[in-house]
Amino acid sequence: MTTTDDSFPLDVEIGALTGGPAELKQYAGRPVLVVNVASRCGLTPQYAGLERLQERFAERGFTVLGVPCNQFLGQEPGSAEEIAAFCSATYGVSFPLTEKVEVNGEGRHPLYERLTGSADAEGHSGDIRWNFEKFLIGRDGRVAARFSPQTEPEAAEVVAAIERAIG
Repeated sequence: MTTTDDSFPLDVEIGALTGGPAELKQYAGRPVLVVNVASRCGLTPQYAGLERLQERFAERGFTVLGVPCNQFLGQEPGSAEEIAAFCSATYGVSFPLTEKVEVNGEGRHPLYERLTGSADAEGHSGDIRWNFEKFLIGRDGRVAARFSPQTEPEAAEVVAAIERAIG
């Protein structure tokens, strides 16, 4: 599976949740699971699985990258401080979070312009369907896999794809 844009998807500017640039270029050559996240969604408990993936694979060069988004029924309304506090206190999140962005529509962030051309195993490409849609970027900088929002972070297919990306 490849993205329609052959450039490194993380070669874009985006702010960190806590201010300043997120410096996504630091992840070049490393597998990254990019996930649009929200704090008030029925899928919010996926934060726990994402954190376990981070803990399990971080020493092997892998990271989860959370991208807060408020486009789906206003389920991420908080400020940067509120989002950071919620993620830390509720789920012990240690993986990096970016600033809140739009993932669909005219205001779609360039990161998602690059990611959404990739299809998942069912053939879905294009717009993000809901919170917690996942994109695995391989060491080569290309989208290696896309997973629906309902796919749990620790599902066998996600873990297998991460294992392949880590090498």
